[in-house]
Amino acid sequence: MVKAVVGANWGDEGKGKITDMLGETSDIIVRFQGGANAGHTIINDYGKFALHTLPSGVFYNHTTSVIGNGVALNIPVLFKEIEGIVSQGVPQPKILVSDRAQMVMPYHILFDQYEEERLGKNSFGSTKSGIAPFYSDKYAKIGFQVSELFDDDSLKEKIKAVCEKKNVLLEHLYHKPLLDPDELYNTLMEYKEMVAPYVCDTSLFLHEAIKEGKNILLEGQLGSLKDPDHGIYPMVTSSSTLAGYGAIGAGIPPYEIKKVVTVVKAYSSAVGAGSFVSEIFGDEADELRRRGGDGGEFGATTGRPRRMGWFDVVATKYGCRMQGTTDVAFTVLDVLGYLDEIPVCVGYEIDGEVTTDFPTTGKLEKAKPVLEVLPGWKSDIRGIKNYEDLPENCRKYIEFVEEKIGYPITLISNGPERHDIIRRGFED
Repeated sequence: MVKAVVGANWGDEGKGKITDMLGETSDIIVRFQGGANAGHTIINDYGKFALHTLPSGVFYNHTTSVIGNGVALNIPVLFKEIEGIVSQGVPQPKILVSDRAQMVMPYHILFDQYEEERLGKNSFGSTKSGIAPFYSDKYAKIGFQVSELFDDDSLKEKIKAVCEKKNVLLEHLYHKPLLDPDELYNTLMEYKEMVAPYVCDTSLFLHEAIKEGKNILLEGQLGSLKDPDHGIYPMVTSSSTLAGYGAIGAGIPPYEIKKVVTVVKAYSSAVGAGSFVSEIFGDEADELRRRGGDGGEFGATTGRPRRMGWFDVVATKYGCRMQGTTDVAFTVLDVLGYLDEIPVCVGYEIDGEVTTDFPTTGKLEKAKPVLEVLPGWKSDIRGIKNYEDLPENCRKYIEFVEEKIGYPITLISNGPERHDIIRRGFED
């Protein structure tokens, strides 16, 4: 069976923990899109980890971790990450890398930095991981697939042609040092040495695994609202964050994805620029940020303080719809235990009219939140294993959210640890 774990909102929903938990019953875990520009924070028996490229199931001996063809593969970052987890006592993970995955080149990271610098106050809030330049090149058909590392003559020729093009921009737009084709070739030979033992046709591997009835987990990065087609464009990422893309980014048929677990936070948070209707500020935001996540709400990649907000029904209902949600995993619920009252954004007021349907970016920027206030439960719910044992107001909050978004909440995370989870009708 193939399951996907994806985010409903701006990213940072707690997907890493859910993937780590579902990894226990999975044989293969696949990263199918995105790059090292976002991270998943995981706490387990080995310690606390921020993963960026590795799938969040690498901590189990019985799993194979696949870097799919849809990933923006930064080879040095991947191997630094592998070394990092092994140095903390995690057994060497079994890893396969798609021969069709494209590589983040050293100049992609430079171009990302240069463009953000050039844009100044109009910048996109990029993590400067090279992602937008990477995908620009992929679709301009001047990207480099992993398989090209193994065809020396063709590689040298292509490097020369690409450097000529890039150097025009470096000289005349950015006024920065030019690329040296020989230096770039030598760097790619280092990449080849690192990645060679892991490269294979991962789509074929997954095809065989599906035939054998293996449990496969597709792990998405970021969330619906960062999707380039369906998100808060242009403040989005450069690859599709939707479960539907899992089929493409892993190389499997779409009808094989039987379950879409969409991760939803019990409040809202976001890193980077863009519309965020339920956002809160000042002391209220600081308090939620300080208490949130594990050790506070700060980006796993950038360390930037996350923007905070109340739960957004409009955005989440839309995000779940775009994902094709079968199950909602509701995370960080325990964080809200300090509040007497909990506001929820149940609608958007735009030009004097209230809507519960998520609009396009121009309208979104005019939206004001319509809030409904629910009573808090004023207690610590960590350690509770059964839904019935949650405080009444806590259950009412969950059921209110469930009714408003229209998708079943079957997993509830009430703490940072792997097993701080309440199953509410979830079936593996």
